[in-house]
This record gives sequence, C-alpha cells and structure tokens, in this order.
Amino acid sequence: MSFIKTKDGIEIFYKDWGAGQPIVFSHGWPLSADDWDTQMMFFLNKGYRVIAHDRRGARPLDADGYRSRYGSLRN
Repeated sequence: MSFIKTKDGIEIFYKDWGAGQPIVFSHGWPLSADDWDTQMMFFLNKGYRVIAHDRRGARPLDADGYRSRYGSLRN
C-alpha cells in the first residue's frame, strides 16, 4: 500500500498504476480510492497512468491508529 504523509503527520492512501498520460481520480464523501477501481482498470488497459487518492478520513485509521478528522482538509 502507498501513502503520502501530510505536514501534520496524517498518512493518506493512494494508488498509482501504469505509465503514460496521467488521469487523477478524486472521490467525495463517503467513498474511497477503491471506488474507482473499475474506471482505473479501463483507462489502465488503454495505456494511461491512473492515480486515485483517499481524502482524509476515508480509511478507518491513520498511521497512529486514530481516526483522522475528515473536515481537516487544508494540507
């Protein structure tokens, strides 16, 4: 699993598959990056690089085992 760490230490999950011109998938509440899998596979098979990220709070726990605050999206 791939994560990026924000300035305040929260780890946010992301998927980055393939090569080529990138397409970024961004979900809204209450979904997660997993909800884009079907669309990501379609474009991956067409030769695109596909990237999907979770928003804060989309995964049950952050790296420290605490629920991150979904409303804190400024980083």
